[in-house]
Amino acid sequence: MQDLNLFVIFARVAEAGSFSEAARRMDISRAAVSKAVAKLEKDLSTRLFLRSTRHLSLTETGVALSEHATRILEEAEHAERAVNSLHAEPRGTLKVSVSSSFGTRHVAPALPCFLDRYPKIKIDLTITDHPGDLIEEGYDVQIRVTNEPDQNLVARKIAPVRRILCATPQYFQQWGMPQTPADLEKHNCLDCALSAEQGYWRFSGPKGKIKVPISGTLRINDNDALAQAALHGLGIALLPSYTIGMELQKGRLQIALPEYLSVERHIYACYLPSRHLPIKIRAFINFLSEYFGAIPYWDQSLK
Repeated sequence: MQDLNLFVIFARVAEAGSFSEAARRMDISRAAVSKAVAKLEKDLSTRLFLRSTRHLSLTETGVALSEHATRILEEAEHAERAVNSLHAEPRGTLKVSVSSSFGTRHVAPALPCFLDRYPKIKIDLTITDHPGDLIEEGYDVQIRVTNEPDQNLVARKIAPVRRILCATPQYFQQWGMPQTPADLEKHNCLDCALSAEQGYWRFSGPKGKIKVPISGTLRINDNDALAQAALHGLGIALLPSYTIGMELQKGRLQIALPEYLSVERHIYACYLPSRHLPIKIRAFINFLSEYFGAIPYWDQSLK
């Protein structure tokens, strides 16, 4: 195995077309450059440059080797930038898109802590339920609640999502607590219009996955509005715990069929693929993962 530094110096000479210019760019002596190239030629038993008093050109072998040496140089530069970025201070504007309910309830309140930790970062936050295109709209990060993140993006899980079957204690006192998923057919089920399957709820229970038909007097395309309907005793709703965590902790809502879990979802931080993730994006995603944790604060009462 050759000393990789010899290939780096050779690539610099080939790039500069001059021993002296290569030495200047690398801030080493011309003699050191000449010695390195001579050693590489000796080790490979071939000439790499044709030299004259006024001109330096690559031999046929030199041309072939320069393609590989250039790649080695590029990888070395990428590695150096990657290492340096780990120690650099995050800075610049970070443009973030987040879904409305989760963004308003949990991301926006977390930002003061993040900005206090990274004072050289500015946040441009868009709260919307229409994700848009990262490239066209210039977002650095999208925070989305889904079970199928866009395959063209890098998606990192930052928190789990539990969907809870719930209603008010007064509703259950009047209409009874369901003992099995089949009992839901007897209840007024408040459905979310954003669901991919209208008229059905899916669960994973002691006997595996099941699909339960439901019906009710209300369907809404917003989880916060659906939670308000449940809080007013209108019926049973299947809601993300990040929306109703406080209401569950205060006893304003009560869980039904806790042994049956809804289809698994997660909160993802999504960004464009890149060989070297900008440090401001890495810092933001790492912060959210730490802030929410493996068991988010809104799920503390469900442990």
